[in-house]
Amino acid sequence: MDLGLLIGLFSIFIYVFAKNVITAQYKVYLLFHFFMMIWPIGQVGVHTTDRPHLQIIYITLSFVGLSMLGFGWLLFTKYLAHGAYYKPSRNVVLSFLAPSLLLSVAMIWNPANLFVAPVNGDYGEREYGPVFWCMSLLLVAYFQYSARLLWHKARIQTEQAERARLKNALLGLVVMVALPLLDLLVNVLLDPWLPVIPGITSLGILASDIFFLYSLQKHRSFDLVKIAQQDVVDTLSVGIIVLDEQEFVIEINRNVCPKLNIVLGKRLEMEALLAAHLLDPSTEEAFMRLYRSQSGERAHTELVIKHDPKQYWSLHAAPIIIGSKLLGKVITLQDITELKSHVLKSQEQNTSLQERNRALIYMQDELFQANRKLEQMAITDSLTGCFNRRFLMQQLEHEVLTNLRYKIPFAVFLFDIDMFKLVNDTYGHVVGDEVIRRTAEAVKGALRRTDILARYGGEEFAVYLPHTDQEQAERLAQRIREVVESNVMPTGRGRAPISVTISMGTHVVERQTDLQIDDVKSYLEELFYNIDSALYRAKDNGRNRVVNY
Repeated sequence: MDLGLLIGLFSIFIYVFAKNVITAQYKVYLLFHFFMMIWPIGQVGVHTTDRPHLQIIYITLSFVGLSMLGFGWLLFTKYLAHGAYYKPSRNVVLSFLAPSLLLSVAMIWNPANLFVAPVNGDYGEREYGPVFWCMSLLLVAYFQYSARLLWHKARIQTEQAERARLKNALLGLVVMVALPLLDLLVNVLLDPWLPVIPGITSLGILASDIFFLYSLQKHRSFDLVKIAQQDVVDTLSVGIIVLDEQEFVIEINRNVCPKLNIVLGKRLEMEALLAAHLLDPSTEEAFMRLYRSQSGERAHTELVIKHDPKQYWSLHAAPIIIGSKLLGKVITLQDITELKSHVLKSQEQNTSLQERNRALIYMQDELFQANRKLEQMAITDSLTGCFNRRFLMQQLEHEVLTNLRYKIPFAVFLFDIDMFKLVNDTYGHVVGDEVIRRTAEAVKGALRRTDILARYGGEEFAVYLPHTDQEQAERLAQRIREVVESNVMPTGRGRAPISVTISMGTHVVERQTDLQIDDVKSYLEELFYNIDSALYRAKDNGRNRVVNY
């Protein structure tokens, strides 16, 4: 059993190397996988010899690997929960590693047989001591922390695919812990009364590894599109920081100066940053006024890092505003140390100063263009070019209140592609992605300029139609359905082209008198629940049809 586990784990190890680009997240997975492989190596070894001094080496190796597995799965869980570009600090890694490392030292030392003792001079049958039970409790503690983290992230996650990925990983974690605990119960605690059942822990490790790999591959945790997007940002010559509306850092590239102590996932305290590094303190008030405003103006200042040698940075802060809603900020940092040095040394050389100013203007234009691209990326879906679900919901929160206050009719459509799983299963995910993209293009062509099309999730789309009554909505819905049905798409490799149909649920809001809304988000949840019900009635009635709520 243990030899089979070793072969299985090694095969998965080779598969990951052969099939995937090795990113930081893959490196952590491979470290985690390596710790998994130590257990079967030791278990196979202990059954190949009857010499006690060799048996204790193999037993210690197995349990050291099992102890380090707790550290490995905790670190890997952090990457699963926080994304492929999570970068833990050295102190965090050491705090994860220290308990496993200390117990590993205790097991290797085995003072007074506190870890394991042979029975009748043979480790084939053995008794476990306090160090073994401490290791078991530590693994349970690692599991509890990791499981709580995955469960919390899955609960707050809004994207269905991401939630499924986290739940699959959580299931793998449960399997990894449940079977070793069963092994502990059957083969240790109940050993005097039950026969030994070998390989339970080995089976748990292999099964959990399959769950983890399935979660990563099936839900595209290592998506090359995401890797490519991050690589594009990382190759820019400027530091990029993206903040959410609460000013927490949600993205940061490699070119941000580490001496500024800006950490992914933590709140950026701009006042503290300026207090420590602002080049000209007299400009702080003007900068912060623009930085806090929601007028859309960009704020600019210069920072100095007073280390030897000094470094100068140009800081630009641009708000991401859609309508009147502040979604976050994009901050860019340009290293202008060399430029500043020349300016300070050449203040009397006007010609040189003008050239440097032109270079600075050029760099500022590059930063402006980079900001524009990042703003667009924050509100659009990368596959279809439509708006994303987050933008749609933020837009509706503002629009719906205005529509209801002034009794302006509006409509919301929700549709998805019929039998889309069959398209993926028959033609593959590449053709499936192309079907989604071309369907979105066809629907865009059927809409008005004022209508908003958003990818709601997977093959599902939503349309917001302002100033639209019941008659107009029915006409537009049928037009969209007919356009999609007549849209013929190639499948490649000499195969016949295909067309798809959609099922649509619609809801028109008009003639609302004296409707009071205390919570617009709750209103939208109910609105989309009703539309979703209409969509499912359309599917139940035979698909390729429109059902109004």
